[in-house]
Amino acid sequence: MDKYLAVILIFMIVGIPISFVNPSTGEIYAQPILPLFYGSIGGIIVIFFYASYQEKKERRKANAKRRSKK
Repeated sequence: MDKYLAVILIFMIVGIPISFVNPSTGEIYAQPILPLFYGSIGGIIVIFFYASYQEKKERRKANAKRRSKK
């Protein structure tokens, strides 16, 4: 996974508990911030799919390069 994607993934993971707990007071919300929660979950899923797509594309390019040398 690219280092930029890893940093964004960390922010997404940190956003999940923030949607349930007020960071300034530490109190638990009666109603969590749902757009932040579901946005973080969706972002994590998108990052995993994009990273796997990039790795698959690089693997195909490396295999084609290795096969063409023969």
